[in-house]
Amino acid sequence: MKWTLLVASLFVLAGCGSDLEPESSDADNQGNISEHTDPPTEEESENSLMIDVPYNAYLKDSNPVVTMEVAGLGTMKMQLFPDVAPNSVNNMIQLIEDGYYDGLIFHRVIENFVIQGGWGELMGKDPVSCTIAGEFNSNGFANDLLHDRGVLSMARTSVPDSATSQFFVMHQKTPSLDGQYAGFGGLIEGFDVLDAIATTATGFQDQPNENIVMERVTVALNGYTPSAPDCVN
Repeated sequence: MKWTLLVASLFVLAGCGSDLEPESSDADNQGNISEHTDPPTEEESENSLMIDVPYNAYLKDSNPVVTMEVAGLGTMKMQLFPDVAPNSVNNMIQLIEDGYYDGLIFHRVIENFVIQGGWGELMGKDPVSCTIAGEFNSNGFANDLLHDRGVLSMARTSVPDSATSQFFVMHQKTPSLDGQYAGFGGLIEGFDVLDAIATTATGFQDQPNENIVMERVTVALNGYTPSAPDCVN
């Protein structure tokens, strides 16, 4: 089943056929990427990459780093934040190490909103058997990472505990997603690639007219020791 990111009074993910756009209140603010986190502590400053992103305080040299090679466009690198959403991080690491994302596409792209990928069945892969609980505030899990530009988050259906392999990267900030989806990482390199994907021509259900392929996805653990993700199914 294809999951799509819908926007109403709250954002939910549902099945095929919906093409709702971000609320106008969010769209009005999408060009103003602001700092939402508290200033980093001295220890965080020493450990972080100190790039100019709203989620700078979450960056650490010891966080795992995902490298995503996108055919014809370049490379995106994203830090994963185990301190924020450990099970979402462990789930992605396991899928990457299994080679699951290699050859998949970004199947839903909306400029000034999100780029979404990781739907293996679309490309003939078996469904992911592990479904994980949503690590976000409205599901009873404390997660203060906001959905600013560059943030990596888990897609799901309207059921809070339904995430598997699909993820999205924020093209611009969308506050209505905060507390409703499990943000668990952030882009540290390749914002030009993010912009190139987000501005590509799309057709039915926001799918790019030409496939945007994740040729190879790898992860450097940087000392982090992942565990097998906890599954709810």
